[in-house]
Amino acid sequence: MVHERIRPFNTKETYPEQSLDNDLCQAVVARGTSVFLRGQVAQDLDTRESLHAGDAGAQTAKAMANIKMLLEESAAIWIIFAGLLCI
Repeated sequence: MVHERIRPFNTKETYPEQSLDNDLCQAVVARGTSVFLRGQVAQDLDTRESLHAGDAGAQTAKAMANIKMLLEESAAIWIIFAGLLCI
């Protein structure tokens, strides 16, 4: 396994008002040893809706919740990869 993409998306669907067509993702587990996160904001990662306009505290809390969620989802990949190494 070289890398695992977590929550992939395409900018054509996410930003239809822009002329973009790029495959991106929210996180990458690279070579089973490193996790890279995309910059997080107050966005619902399932619906892509921006949240809490004008409320910096709520925006920060949502961005941190997104980071926690992505790290937890990435950890599942780590556990599977570590299990493969032990076999």
